[in-house]
Amino acid sequence: MITAMKKQLALLFTGLALAGFTAQPAVAADMYGSLHGGISWMDDMDNAPNLGDDIEMNGAYMVLGAIGCDYGNYRVEAEAGYQESEVDGYNAVASSGDVKIFSLLANGYYDIDAGGFEPYLTAGVGVANVNFNNVAATDPNETTLAYQIGAGLAIPVADGVMLDARYRYFSTLEFLDNTQAGSHSALLGFRVGF
Repeated sequence: MITAMKKQLALLFTGLALAGFTAQPAVAADMYGSLHGGISWMDDMDNAPNLGDDIEMNGAYMVLGAIGCDYGNYRVEAEAGYQESEVDGYNAVASSGDVKIFSLLANGYYDIDAGGFEPYLTAGVGVANVNFNNVAATDPNETTLAYQIGAGLAIPVADGVMLDARYRYFSTLEFLDNTQAGSHSALLGFRVGF
């Protein structure tokens, strides 16, 4: 019951975010593209009955690309992401598999003009495909709803180009009977207006 309600709320928020992204704006927006990469620490997956209960994760990397609209103090964007992490242990036994996550998110940003730099807050919703490779006998591949929240700092380095550093928490909703995939990431990248 609660899982179904979470999925319905996530679908509602995804629809609202996408409607906001495609709605005709009242003010002119500047388009931009961004590319980020960095390190990620995936959360261990506990209570994963279809995978054998406990999966310990190792360090990971993440790559994000996005196209968006900048309205001054706020931005909206469509983002594609990829992260991969090695499995460190499976039911307390060393393992050499990996977990790959492909995501598509609709993100919103609130930018704070602080003079020569721009701190910001971000949140987004969408879908993620979680692919297990050499982790369990079945190696499931599941698509589920996902979200992200974060904060960052952007600094102009050239006309229309921002250097961007951010922290991001990413998570899926439950899949495979009570399993979630989450990560904390430190990312560095560029945002270029066009």
